[in-house]
Formats: sequence, structure tokens, C-alpha cells
Amino acid sequence: MARPPLTLAALATAAVPGLEVRAARSHTRRSHGAFDAVEFHTTDDRHLLIRVPRSQAAETEQSADLVALRAMSPGIRSRLAFRVPTFVGQAPIDGTRGVVTELIPGAMLGADELTAHDRLAASVGLAVAAIHSLPTGFIADAGLPRQTAEQSRDAVVELVGRAADTGRLPAAILRRWEEATDDAALWRFRPTVVNGALTADSILVDGDTVSGVLGWAALAESDPARDLHWLLTSRGQAAESALGAYVGARNGGADSHLPQRALLYGELELARWLLHGVDAHDDAIIDDAVGLLDGLVESVHDRSSEPLSPETGPILAVGDVERLLDETPHDRLARERGGALLTDSYDVSEFERHAAGERPAPPMDATAPMPLDLSDWGDAAPLRPAEREPGADRAAAADRTASRPDGDQAEGAADAAASTDDQARRNAASS
Repeated sequence: MARPPLTLAALATAAVPGLEVRAARSHTRRSHGAFDAVEFHTTDDRHLLIRVPRSQAAETEQSADLVALRAMSPGIRSRLAFRVPTFVGQAPIDGTRGVVTELIPGAMLGADELTAHDRLAASVGLAVAAIHSLPTGFIADAGLPRQTAEQSRDAVVELVGRAADTGRLPAAILRRWEEATDDAALWRFRPTVVNGALTADSILVDGDTVSGVLGWAALAESDPARDLHWLLTSRGQAAESALGAYVGARNGGADSHLPQRALLYGELELARWLLHGVDAHDDAIIDDAVGLLDGLVESVHDRSSEPLSPETGPILAVGDVERLLDETPHDRLARERGGALLTDSYDVSEFERHAAGERPAPPMDATAPMPLDLSDWGDAAPLRPAEREPGADRAAAADRTASRPDGDQAEGAADAAASTDDQARRNAASS
């Protein structure tokens, strides 16, 4: 049962000596039912927030968030153009604790809304880039997690392995993810500071500007793609402005394969959902996850999509991003289908509501999972002649000959022989 606002307001006065509360009201933004939260105004015109966890998982998250906030010194915060929560005090209650922080004003929008207009989308891209541009030294000083590129890949391999061990991961998806983790080029990146759990409901906006970022429990040094999967799968018309602003602000620090890894992390949310159902012994969640994975298989096979790992290329400049995005058609709407990919991070309380069969209406500022249609992913570009292995043309010609009807075998053999003769003449000329 939720604790009354007046009870939490009184707790706040115990957490902050000398605090006098003038008004208080319930606060539901981003709590998702995991916390009892109350915002209140003080007699000295401060706006504060107190949150009390309602589960062990929420308490663990709150503790990690506090460690991260304390690690972010005034010098680190001064590098960000938006506000980060500031710890004010805490007090024990019912075997846990209530934590008081400054309340950051701002509205919470969905991913599509955050990328609907150029100015706001660009502000979002700049905000993420600012996080990724922070000096990494304070992460080590605070004892926060640090992952090398190799360790990031190993973590994905371990997650895929756990999902495969359930026996419910489609073979096509397992192969797709294994090919991505096997591609060394995909994992050549420089780790950065990451929020680690960034989604649309982490971001507060004031007009066309990001005013604050919440939820720092997963602050770490790791793969920057972890913070971008929700952004790259949004369907706002100005999503390219967010990506362009991000790449430009990174000044060449954004590796060319970051989008592919971000999409991979988005797909892996389905693996996490499956594993949650297995760990909770909840058949309804398992069936839902299996259905989503089957839909992903169908979406991929619709266009016989190549693996996530692309050809190795140079780091994208801002102009390259703009050119590629200009060439991408935006008149195709995502189809409503069972294979929609949910890319927002799942919340434990959401799992619990799903398991209980509840379907409450979300708060106005909550973020709904974003569907991603993978059917428009293009095939990998063919190799140029200079990049093909010796004999590849002859082998391809032989394959085409073998696949023709009997009446065309002679013609196919002639083609293969002509290809061989041409190669022989080129070799002779070069010698």
C-alpha cells in the first residue's frame, strides 16, 4: 500500500534538519510503481523530492543511483548543459530509507515526441554526446563499473548464451546475434562514460531543450551504443537531427559501427524479457517473449536481411551522416504486426504488473515501448572486384551453372569456360 504524502513529507523533515514543508503532493513521474514518491515545496522556496523504495530491487537501484550522484562532482556536472539530481538527505523508514533530492522541473515525453522536431531532437543528441564526452577518470575514482570493448562483447555473448540455454531462442536469431558478436570490426570502439540505462523516460525537457537527465544507477565506462538504441529506433521525423547533433558533438569520437551495436542492444531487450520470464517461472511472460522473438524472425526474413555486422568503413563525419539519412526513405510506416520489437528497457514493476494480468493506463509522462520494424534493413553491399578472393568469379559461375535446368547446362558451361579463358589472358598480360 502506498504511503500517504503527509507521512513522506514528515519523513523529509527528519531527513533534512531544519526543513519546513509548505505544501506536498504525490509524484508519479518515472516511478512506475517501484517507489512511493512525494514532491514538496519548502518555506525557503525549494522544490524537493523524496522517494521510498517499495521492493528490494528498487532499493538496490536507489543505492546505485546514490553512488553515481555522489561521484558526479560539481566539476563533472559543470560540463553538462542539463541538470542532474542532487542528494539532499535521507532517513530510515520501515526497514528501508527515504532519499531526498532536488526536484528537476521539466516534462517527460515519449521517444517519438523527443525526435519529432529538429530543435528538441538536436538537444537530445547533444545531451547524450555530453555524457559520452565526460572524462572517464572519475568513474575509476568512484569504483564504478568499467568495461573494455572486449568485455562489452563478452557480456553480450554471455547474455545470448543464457537466452539460448532456455531452448526458446529461435535458431535464426541465435545465428544472427552470434554473427554480430563474432565480427571483430563491430566491436572496435573506445569506451566512454555512459548513463547505462538511458531511455526516453530518463530525459526531462523544457520547451525545445533538455533540462535534466534522471536515473544514473547504471553509470559506468562502457559501450556508448548502450545509451542510443532507444533513440535510433524512434520514429520521429527529426531523428536524424538527433543523430547528426550527436556525431558532430563527438568530434570524430563516434565509431562507424555504433548504430549497428545500438540496434543489437535493442534486440537483446527481448532476450532479457525472455530470461526474466524464465527466472520468474512465468509462462505468460515466456510466451510473450517467444512471440516477440518469432516476430523478429519474420521481420528479418521478410527481406532476407544480412547479419547486423556491416562492412568495415571509416568513422562517419557529420556530412556522411546527413547524406546517408537523406538517402533513407521516410515515407514507409512501420507495420502493425506481431513482430514489433520492443526497445525500451523493461522495468521490474512492469514485469510484475504483466505477471498479475494488470493493464493499468500509463501516466501522461510515461514512455511506451517503441516498435521497430526491421523489414526495411538492406542487404550488405557486394564486394568490389578488387576485394574478391581469387577464383571467386569462377566459383560463382559454376554455382549458377549447377542451379540451371538441364537444357541450360551447356550454356552455363560455356559461360564458365569463357570466364576461365578471360582470367588466363589477364594473368598472361600481367606477367
